Amino acid sequence: GWVTALVCRFQPADFVALQIDTGMMIILRLITSFFGVYGFSLMFNSPRKMAMTAGLIGMFANTLRLELIDLAHFPVGIAAFIGAFFTGCVASIVKKKIGYPRISLTVPAIVIMVPGLYMYRGIYYIGLNEIGDGSLWLTKAILIVMALPMGLVAARLCTDKNFRHCT
Repeated sequence: GWVTALVCRFQPADFVALQIDTGMMIILRLITSFFGVYGFSLMFNSPRKMAMTAGLIGMFANTLRLELIDLAHFPVGIAAFIGAFFTGCVASIVKKKIGYPRISLTVPAIVIMVPGLYMYRGIYYIGLNEIGDGSLWLTKAILIVMALPMGLVAARLCTDKNFRHCT
């Protein structure tokens, strides 16, 4: 773990800037988000049709989140909230129309939004005793991790009258 990273001089770096126009970037994000969510859904033992539905929801939700960050310059936590809210709203519609369990659609669709790179950078910098940088990355990760379930709860409050009025 840590020893290997320090001895081999592994370090987190920014992604290489791609020379792709915005339209192509959106198309590629839609495709890769679909397959990522579809794969997570299959790992959770969802039937293929349900996994396909989760993949379709997640492809739009995750691409929306990424584009809010890149194009509209939203803070990462707010973009995660909106992506999760979108996921929850669409999953509620699908539940009413098709009957798939909401949780089977929402969990794979938001797992792809979990900020693994932010967490890695935070732990990496703290391991190097760069507490300020590490704390910044971990704080961003925590905000995203908190925003995801909050977006799902907000969507459930908006779409499920029984959930709003339970005691």
